[in-house]
Amino acid sequence: MIELAIPDQALVTSLKALAARRYSFTTITPASHQRVLGRLPARIAETVEEVFGWSLPFGERLLSAELLEPLRASGGLEDVSGAFRAKLRVSSVDGRLYVHSSFPTLAADAVFLGPDSYRFARLIAAELSRQPLVKAARVVDIGTGAGVGALTVGGLAPDAKLVGTDVNADALRLASVNATAAGMDLQVIETSALDGIDGPFDLILLNPPFIADDGDRVYRDGGRRHGGQLSLDLAKVALAKLAPGGRLIMYTGSAIIKGQDRLYTALAGLVEDGRQLQYNELDPDIFGEELSKPAYSDVDRIALVSAIFRCPV
Repeated sequence: MIELAIPDQALVTSLKALAARRYSFTTITPASHQRVLGRLPARIAETVEEVFGWSLPFGERLLSAELLEPLRASGGLEDVSGAFRAKLRVSSVDGRLYVHSSFPTLAADAVFLGPDSYRFARLIAAELSRQPLVKAARVVDIGTGAGVGALTVGGLAPDAKLVGTDVNADALRLASVNATAAGMDLQVIETSALDGIDGPFDLILLNPPFIADDGDRVYRDGGRRHGGQLSLDLAKVALAKLAPGGRLIMYTGSAIIKGQDRLYTALAGLVEDGRQLQYNELDPDIFGEELSKPAYSDVDRIALVSAIFRCPV
């Protein structure tokens, strides 16, 4: 188990205390979250879920000492007009708790968890149920964020060797907290993609940002190609470090222009040397609000897609 700093150990204590209370919270999209909060803009939290899930301000007496003191020790409290507010949020994915950035996630280095995280976890679980991992498989989750991809694999394959990479040091810190609370070993490495990391890997996970974000937020901006450039670049890097018989599971979005899926065309061009590509459109229309922005002026729709590459043995 990785040795955590004292403030991060306090976060682990908080997660375990919440788990003991059977805490559960499903994180929705920021737009939906804002609509819910907009119903009562001056609201003060009355439940633990409203503190750690909805990111509402709360009075000191609401939380028990076993929840409040670890949060205070971790530096996770801020004063809001005479009340407190948790700087971090806790969400449940497949029965496992994850700490991540509180709402709203406006900072460029925010650690985001949302609906895509749930779908990514389900994609991984479905693929591994069809074809389980080899024993003691090496697994890397590129852009691990809060660690959902890596820990989903760890729950299904307890002997897997898990690695999580990210350019965001805060993400790696929280991923380590989440792994420790879950009783899993996760090696975290601050790097871009797989720079400086030796392969091969039996499984590589990718849930890259795929929106052309005008705020350049790391967790959201997928670069050129209407947000698809990062997905293509990371796929190329990942395929170069797959072991014989290894797989790449990618969950991302693709801008459809004049009926054409250009990301699929680009990814299909990577099928060589006996590789296979299974590509599926999971949802035909997501983030429709983006279509009103200049970056998407020629886009019909944004589709949610999965791409699973398999290398020959």
